[in-house]
Amino acid sequence: MHNATNTDATQILQEWSAGDTDAPARLMPLVYEELQRRAAEYLRHERPDHTLQATALVHEAYLKLVDQKRVDWKNSVHFRSVAARAMRRVLVEHARMRNAEKRGGKLQKIYLDETKEPAQERDPDLVEL
Repeated sequence: MHNATNTDATQILQEWSAGDTDAPARLMPLVYEELQRRAAEYLRHERPDHTLQATALVHEAYLKLVDQKRVDWKNSVHFRSVAARAMRRVLVEHARMRNAEKRGGKLQKIYLDETKEPAQERDPDLVEL
């Protein structure tokens, strides 16, 4: 980010901290390219078959950042560091979900001694045959 953009971003961040709900939408065009580059760099260090792409990573992090209501943004450097942390959290959550799915995920374990249905008896007609 060059100096003028950095100053503009800092001004928008201060407006965001002051309660301007339109500020995030004005900020993204200024920081998107840099966040995209950082996301691509993070993904270069992930496994080759990673399902997240840089764009999705930026968007997931942005959604986490927009939900921040109590952040007092100091400047654009502060925002970039929080955005970087948000992207790393998204990657960690994604890895945890993938590992959970790999190990059965949300499947419910049922043990044989806990089944509530009695074994069905054979149809009497089949026994006669």
